[in-house]
Order: sequence, then structure tokens, then C-alpha cells
Amino acid sequence: MEPLQTPPEALFSAIAAQIRGALGTFHLAALQAVPPEAREKDPDLDRRAAAMDQSYYRLLRLVNLLSAAALPENAPLSLQNRDLVDFVGSICDRAGGLAQSLGVEVRFVCALPRRVCAVDPQQLEQLLFHLLSNALKFTSAGGTVTVELRLQNGRVQLSVADTGRGIPPERLATLLDGRIPAERRDPPPCGTGLGLFLCRRIAERHGGTLMAVSQVGKGSRFTLSLPDRQMDGTVSDVPFDYAGGFNPTLLALADALPVQAFLIRGQD
Repeated sequence: MEPLQTPPEALFSAIAAQIRGALGTFHLAALQAVPPEAREKDPDLDRRAAAMDQSYYRLLRLVNLLSAAALPENAPLSLQNRDLVDFVGSICDRAGGLAQSLGVEVRFVCALPRRVCAVDPQQLEQLLFHLLSNALKFTSAGGTVTVELRLQNGRVQLSVADTGRGIPPERLATLLDGRIPAERRDPPPCGTGLGLFLCRRIAERHGGTLMAVSQVGKGSRFTLSLPDRQMDGTVSDVPFDYAGGFNPTLLALADALPVQAFLIRGQD
């Protein structure tokens, strides 16, 4: 009788859950050791605690990416009718406030008064926040990140464009496949490459595509193309949020933000 084999997806999920639990215990202990009231009264203590918070959020974000990568490609979507104008605009508002700490402006461009489309809100939020995080990471102070929502050829087009440093053609060719040769790994602020692979998979699971264009020294644009479709029923107005008592926008953008964004006064 052969021993039972644990599926890789289940193993990754179990490991991610244990790491997430340990991080939660660490964060709770840190809050008890350095409560917000003490940080508000002591700027130096706040700066040191902010560095700890930054590391916590970045680790938790990475664990969530690994957990998402462990999901089977055919895992069912939780499609809901959402007004994408309101949905995307709200995310841009949340990201824009934190982008100020980088000296970068986030703009939302949309001529549509309203557009209801069937999407998985949790996954679409993850995709958009990841594209925003990347754009902010590679855009210098004084630059701009523009999010545009439009209809084109019967499809919904959602793009994130930046005025950053751009991507070399040889890197662009493999950017979305999740396989980055060791010799091509760039120094920080570059990440693992896993996030963009997950973004492409989210797009494809929606019946859409994710495309990237870039010019070195001028910036990059990532465009999500989705079917313009709706589910039978009413539009859901239930907002999606992460559980756990932390700031979901800080979590989503943790990889791009400076330590100043984690100061206690910056989390109001």
C-alpha cells in the first residue's frame, strides 16, 4: 500500500495558514507592547514601531500571495454584479491617500457614469491593488499613476499606467509567466514575480486577458480586458474587506510604501 501523498496545493495552504497565524500572534503582542496611545505621545517610538509594522504587513502580503498561488486554476469564482465605476474609483481613492507619502499622484479617469459587470470582487481588488503597488514602486516622486476604465469593442478595459522607469523588452517578454530565471532577478524594489502571474491568472479565470506595454524611461501600462457581462439578479453593494483588524489598503500596498506610511498618524 503506497503512502498517501499530500497535494502541493493543500501543503502550501496549510503552511500559509500556520505562518499567517504566527504573524497574527506577533502583531497582537506588538500592539500590546507598544499601544497606539504610547506611539502618539512618542514620535521616536512611533518611527521604530512603524518599521516593525511595515515588515509585518509585507510578510503578510507575501503569505497571502503564496496562498492565492496555491489555489487550483479551476477554483470557482464568486461572481457578483458590481458597478465598476464606483468599485475602481473607491480603490483609487484609498490608494491615492497613501501614494502621497511617495510624492506620487493617483488619478482615476472614466467617462462612464456607471457600468455594472459580473466580477469576483475579492480577486479583482487583489489584481488592481497589485498593479497599483507595482506602479507606485517604480514611479519616482512627482510622477503619476493613471487608472482608466472604459468600454472598447464590447469589452471592459481597465488599465493602470505609470510614468516610471519602464521595463526592458527582454524582461517584458516573460513578465506575466511567473518564471523569472535567477540571473534575471533584479535588486529591490523588485519582487518575486508571483504577483503579476496571479494577476494574469485572475484575468483568465474571468474570461479576460492581461497585457503589458512599456518603454524604458517613460513608463508602463497594464491593461485588463474583461467580458462586458452581468449575472442574473441585482447589483451587490456589499463592500469586500479583509478580516483581521488591520488596514487592508496598507496591506495591499505594503511592498511599495515607505516606512512613513506606517506611522500611527498615517493610518487614520
